[in-house]
Parts: sequence; C-alpha cells; structure tokens
Amino acid sequence: MHWYIHLKSIHLACVLLTFITFSLRGYWMITGNSLLRRKVVRIVPHVIDALLLASGVSLVLVFYNGVFMQPWLLLKLGGLLLYILLGAIALRYGRTKRHRVLSLTGAWLVFFCIIAIARNRVFITI
Repeated sequence: MHWYIHLKSIHLACVLLTFITFSLRGYWMITGNSLLRRKVVRIVPHVIDALLLASGVSLVLVFYNGVFMQPWLLLKLGGLLLYILLGAIALRYGRTKRHRVLSLTGAWLVFFCIIAIARNRVFITI
C-alpha cells in the first residue's frame, strides 16, 4: 500500500507543477517575456505532463478498473481534453492577445473544475 501513497503523491505534485508552469508561461505570454521561447520552457512542461498522465493512468488502472467504470473519471478526462485545447490556444494558437488571455482564463477555470471533480468524485449531469 506504500506504493499507492507514493504514486498519488507523484500525481498530486505533478498537478501542482503543471498548474504553476502553465500559469507562469501564461504570464510570460501576456507580458511578452522572451523566456517563453527558451527550449527548457518548451520541454519541461511536457515532461511534467507526461508524468502526470502516467501516474493518473496508473491510479485508474489499479484502483478504478478503467475510466469508463467511474463517470467522474470520464468527466475529468473530458475536462482534461478541454484544458489542453484551451491551453494550446492560450500559449500558441490564439490569433490575438485577447483570444489568448480568454483561453488562459478558460483553461484555469477548467483546471479548477477538474480539481473539484477529483476531490468530490461527483458526476455532473448536463
């Protein structure tokens, strides 16, 4: 059972790190900071996100018998896809700064919704 605590700790640390790095890159995008173009800034978030995804998938496979067996996990996965889309618009594909800032704000809102879903394990019906 110790490995579960370690795996969950890795997952939660990656959640925090991914939010911090995304927010920092968003701030740099808004301010036009040249640090956003550095190679390490483009690579490290992908490493963190890969660890986050791997630890999340591991937790799902071991404890929840697949994502489709738990509706709250499916909702969380949908939120993750929306977060990735909004993040891509915010940091790369947004045509104007206004679009990028709106996408950044939307990504933050989706991120906090994902956290709320994970903490409460609720399924919101539409």
